[in-house]
Amino acid sequence: MYRNIVSAICGCLLTFGLFAQNAPEETLLKQIEQNDKQLRAYQSYIGSRQLMNKTENNLPDPQLSAFYLPYGEHATGDYSEYQISQRFEFPTVYTARGKQIERQKELLELQYSQLRQEVLLMAKKQLLELNFLKRRKEVEHVRAEQAKKVYDQIQKLFDAEQLGILELNKAKVAWLQDQFKVEQLETEMRNVLLSLQKLNGGKSITVEEIHFLPSPEIASMEIIWEEKLARDAEVKMLESRKTVALQQVKLEKNKVLPDLNIGYNYQGINSENYSGFLGGISIPLWNSKNKVKAAQANYDYEQSHTEAMTAEFFTEFQTRYNQYVLLLKKLEEYQETLGNLNTEDLLYKAYNLGEISYMEYYLELQFYRSAYNNMLEMQKELFQLKAELLKHQL
Repeated sequence: MYRNIVSAICGCLLTFGLFAQNAPEETLLKQIEQNDKQLRAYQSYIGSRQLMNKTENNLPDPQLSAFYLPYGEHATGDYSEYQISQRFEFPTVYTARGKQIERQKELLELQYSQLRQEVLLMAKKQLLELNFLKRRKEVEHVRAEQAKKVYDQIQKLFDAEQLGILELNKAKVAWLQDQFKVEQLETEMRNVLLSLQKLNGGKSITVEEIHFLPSPEIASMEIIWEEKLARDAEVKMLESRKTVALQQVKLEKNKVLPDLNIGYNYQGINSENYSGFLGGISIPLWNSKNKVKAAQANYDYEQSHTEAMTAEFFTEFQTRYNQYVLLLKKLEEYQETLGNLNTEDLLYKAYNLGEISYMEYYLELQFYRSAYNNMLEMQKELFQLKAELLKHQL
């Protein structure tokens, strides 16, 4: 039975594309994307931030002034005056700032995409963890049943006074340990489900929904890197920040142009009055000093920062990819070795025939079970590493 489980799992893992892009996984990830409270809160933040950015391009409020001068010595009637005026920046400033607001909007959306990819990556890794915990539980359940059979056999031999109490106690302890492992795995599964429930906005996810097993196959390093440059939000944010900085340079250059002021003025004294339009411009001497230079320096920094961070991302990506290739090679070797063995059956037969003692049987069994557990851990690490490499596809 143990051999059948090994062969079945190894066969599934080597079947390319059979469970890739599995519908249950996609459905669960979509649910988490819709229900995650952090993502929903950030969507609200983007809306409020975008509205706040748009207010920066509003015209200043119009100004209304009035004068009534009844006091003082004068031969004519009281003097009155009022005017209404509107100040605004040079028209090209509003165009440049509008483009800046659009660039900031794109950056906010990329920040959301980065957060979304991080949340979904966390969820996918938790799903993988749950998936392999289920497989471990299935294996440990088989082991516990087998340990119970051995214990029952030794109990019969002990009752027939063919074995001593030490062998009986060892067999019972081994059976209890296997039972405890099953219970421990069930607890770990419940904890993972709680983590998934938190990501799912507090809505529960049942174990029965987790049935996917991804393929270990992966594209070449060059293909995946090109995809990351085009789709990974963290990488794209670097270019977006550079674009925002460049647009800020253009905006500051336009803000050097003078502000304009137009309005209407009325003056009245006795029965005579005068009215007409007013206009003026500001003299840009002090307010814009060094602002263009500062914006240009920030853009130069963003250029250098983008190049440095892209190189760093590529180095990290290469490291992970090389680790993945090595891990896949070792996993295939494990699968080939363990999949062709019938170790537990052979050990059990040798024990039944009296060729080895119970302690020898138990020690040898633990060695091969440890190797199989290592293979399962390697599988989990491999698929979680693959999820990290393909985070941009989420």
